[in-house]
Amino acid sequence: MLMALLISACAGPAGTVPVDDRSRGGYRAQQVTSGHHVVQRGDTLYSIAFRYGWDWKALAAHNGLREPYTIYPGQRLSLDTGSRSTATASRPSQSPARSAPASATRPAASATTPPRTGAATAPAATAATTPARTPAAAATAPAASRQPPATTPAPAATSVSGWQWPAQGQIIARFQSNGSLNKGIDIAGQLGQPVKAAANGTVVYAGRGLLGYGDMIIIKHDETYLSAYAHNSRLLVKEGEQVRTGQTIAEMGNTGTDRVKLHFEIRRRGQPVDPLGYLPKL
Repeated sequence: MLMALLISACAGPAGTVPVDDRSRGGYRAQQVTSGHHVVQRGDTLYSIAFRYGWDWKALAAHNGLREPYTIYPGQRLSLDTGSRSTATASRPSQSPARSAPASATRPAASATTPPRTGAATAPAATAATTPARTPAAAATAPAASRQPPATTPAPAATSVSGWQWPAQGQIIARFQSNGSLNKGIDIAGQLGQPVKAAANGTVVYAGRGLLGYGDMIIIKHDETYLSAYAHNSRLLVKEGEQVRTGQTIAEMGNTGTDRVKLHFEIRRRGQPVDPLGYLPKL
């Protein structure tokens, strides 16, 4: 299972690559291409890829991982694009039978699966239906071109591409594409307020493994798109669970931050894109 973890120790890559920490300004959205990551208990391939700005399929291929993409605590995953790694070379001495493996995901069987593009890059699972893709132009639309209003529309509103607002409330921070900290949008709200899935998908991470994100959920929508929901007070879904658009997946909170809010991100092939280019128009 490939994109975060319940990193109690939060071990990062070797060398000078910093640990991602939004609260301390150490967050990097651009792909990290040096060092390595030591797998911790609770890590998934998706959470690791999310942490270092990688596409999960590319990270798997770079480390020679194949379905079902099983990873183990203590295993070293290379982030160095100058060399190719074999992930099985660094398994811990402890037997996997005694130490539960960290894995890409534990999804339930899907009702339908889109055509596979190749055995090495096929997703672990997909939702029964996935949202239509938004044209690439939306992914690169500059945040400065639109000013968000005081509050978001009701979460029940759905865009033509299938995305829905994950929460209702005042937008207090928006996407920045200039290398700054915020690679999503922040929506203010009340403690315990429902956080909803923005589109159909499969939960590929649910935990508190990434510093600065608090209790977070990552949903995989298809081979291209992921969405992330951070700072929750309570998680209501588990890894491998399929969710539908508008389903309540968490309760809003302030874990990993200084106020009650939802930090919401959309990742396209591992890279953050402006959620306002995908969500219903304001």
